[in-house]
Amino acid sequence: MKNFKIFFVSIILSGYILMTTSQSTFSQENSQPANSEPSKSVQFTPSITVTPPPSDEPKSTPNNNNDAICFPDVYPTDPEICNPLGPSEYLTDLAKKGLHYPPLPFISGKVDENLSVVPYQYAKLNVENSEVIPLYATFEDAEAGTNPIEYLSGGTIRYVSFTNRIDSGSGHFVQSKKGVWLRASPAAVSSTTLGRTFKTTPAQYFGWVFEGLNPYMKPDFNSGVNTTVYYNREDVLPILDIVEGKDTTWYQVGENQWLDRIHFRAALFNTTPPVGIPGGRWIEVDLFQQVVMVYEDYSLVYAAMIASGMKPFYTQPGIFQIYEKKNTEDMTGSFEADKSDYYYLEDVPFTMYFDQARAFHGAYWRAWYGFEQSHGCINMSIGDAHWLFDWAEVGDYTYIHDPSGVTPTDPSYYGQGGA
Repeated sequence: MKNFKIFFVSIILSGYILMTTSQSTFSQENSQPANSEPSKSVQFTPSITVTPPPSDEPKSTPNNNNDAICFPDVYPTDPEICNPLGPSEYLTDLAKKGLHYPPLPFISGKVDENLSVVPYQYAKLNVENSEVIPLYATFEDAEAGTNPIEYLSGGTIRYVSFTNRIDSGSGHFVQSKKGVWLRASPAAVSSTTLGRTFKTTPAQYFGWVFEGLNPYMKPDFNSGVNTTVYYNREDVLPILDIVEGKDTTWYQVGENQWLDRIHFRAALFNTTPPVGIPGGRWIEVDLFQQVVMVYEDYSLVYAAMIASGMKPFYTQPGIFQIYEKKNTEDMTGSFEADKSDYYYLEDVPFTMYFDQARAFHGAYWRAWYGFEQSHGCINMSIGDAHWLFDWAEVGDYTYIHDPSGVTPTDPSYYGQGGA
């Protein structure tokens, strides 16, 4: 009990001494003359809202963005309360180009491969280009090689549409739709479709892989390739960014994934009608990218890779209108003086003429699209051409252009064109 009393008294005395000391210190602080030196006692650290002494260092306040980095987002105008650098700067630059990262969902439909089915059978003349092909009235004469009734000129591409076929020890023989017999090889027609359809305009550009590869790590041929990713020919990919390099255009399709123009074809759509086209319905052909794009009600509804006119048989740039549609067409012609480029093609499906003899049509003799191959026509896979044929009407506008500027634009350069 005695010890407790001593402990209690000690506590009371300690409290009294502490209180007396605090009052004395407070009295000294508040009684200093105006010009006296500040007290050397410990001061409470001021709040950051207190204005510091003048300094060359930038001020850090909620309304100054010199120090703070913005949360990653798109900032079309200066947010003032933070600095849109780093990820924000990258995202904002993409947004100015109409691009998004990460990519928004790329929603498209693939053209039905059943549209590639046609009621025709085709056979190729597998002989030297210069070889003239004899035609016969009967299979027996064709097999024996006797009594030809006419000849088919030599040429680079020659196909017939046939109704009968007989395979013998001498080879394959077919009877063409014109009734004559000849030796020819029945051809398998690809049912592959490259076209994509859309219910609404995509949120970003997209394109097709032209040749399978591992993408580059950066928009630079010396950057090395991303070995963790491989894209197959004709894969369709959204575009995250576009960079103009020294020798090519680069397309970003993923993180550390860049494809160059050699390996990629982009659909750089524009839903604003070109000058000279009234209304919101038209067809666009980009000769540089080798892509056709279709617009309805100012919205992209379809796009596909094509094959246009090769040098010197370019597809003429300009604004045209579809003036005739034919379910099938026989096409033949040549443009070289020696007729070495002669072609003969029966039952070319889904043909739509827009500029003299130049037309959109299915090309059953082609396996690859995305580069110039024709005599001026717009070649498409059968299914893709079928989709366009069903959509289009006589009178629809077609806008053909070459952003690279390589294709001649002088109308006097062009003749009637061909397949």
